[in-house]
Amino acid sequence: MDASRRDVLRLGIAVAGMTAAGMAQSFADDATAPITQPVTRQGDMLYRPLGSTGEQVSVLGLGGHHIGRPAEQQEGIRLVRAAIDHGLTFMDNSWDYHEGGSEIRMGKALRDGYRAKAFVMTKIDGRTKQEAAKQIEQSLKRLQTDHIDLLQHHEIIRMEDPDRIFAEGGAQEALLEAKKAGKIRHIGFTGHKDPVVHLRMLEVAAAHHFKFDTVQMPLNVMDAHFRSFEQRVLPVLVNERIGVLGMKSMGDKNILKSGVVTPVECLHYAMTLPTSVVIAGIDSMKILEQSLEAVRTFEPMTAAQTTALLKRTAQAAADGRYELFKTTAQFDSTASHPQWLG
Repeated sequence: MDASRRDVLRLGIAVAGMTAAGMAQSFADDATAPITQPVTRQGDMLYRPLGSTGEQVSVLGLGGHHIGRPAEQQEGIRLVRAAIDHGLTFMDNSWDYHEGGSEIRMGKALRDGYRAKAFVMTKIDGRTKQEAAKQIEQSLKRLQTDHIDLLQHHEIIRMEDPDRIFAEGGAQEALLEAKKAGKIRHIGFTGHKDPVVHLRMLEVAAAHHFKFDTVQMPLNVMDAHFRSFEQRVLPVLVNERIGVLGMKSMGDKNILKSGVVTPVECLHYAMTLPTSVVIAGIDSMKILEQSLEAVRTFEPMTAAQTTALLKRTAQAAADGRYELFKTTAQFDSTASHPQWLG
């Protein structure tokens, strides 16, 4: 069964590559195609299944890096609690955000009954078993919890990252042991550099008889035109029923600098794709309200709307100048801190 699944995955990757040019348009051609999973609305929030995990999560996720940006710690805590009060359940974070500051803020925010209302995800950078195990324990302590709902391998941006993680004594061993011990519930990976690296990670995992619960990647109106995760990776994840976590819908506001798209359009586009969660960078109450309004007003974009939006963004997106996470080292935190990898 494992060998068969690996063959199917390889075929899916090959087909995704061959049909890349038409994948985004195939979603656009059928306005019902992107939302192929049950969705529920409670109050102002929309909830979707997280792949095949059996979990239901809010379509809007709270970006962990941004809650560490306000100068006052209390403001970051207030953002987390306000988001949860409005029905947002998916909490994004990482061991390395603000040298642990984001996890510390979230841990404090999740006191007083808020932890039970949240689906907590964080990420670790360690590529060795020893370093990964150490970072898991630090994250648990900072988050003030006895378990993490979803732990992800962070910044899979190099072709050698999958091999290091799945090698003997690699980080995957630490995650599997932590899951067996009840410290984590689900396992995924993230990356922002190139879809080829994501496909490599999926292939190496399959070769080791492992299927990820989630994959996090850039999904936005410009990705569709340049080194596209949407075209190359998304079809594989949908086929495998792996939870899709969309990030960088606005590229940390860089996409907005193009002047061709609005914040709500960015969020609506990413939500129209078969995403379980769209993680938004929210560093103020104003941005939180903007994001919540995008959820309140969301209806899947029609084929005509999607086609028009992609046409409008095509020229600005062509060379990746607004997707700096792909074309520069600006977002590569582990490149600046190789010691985090172990």
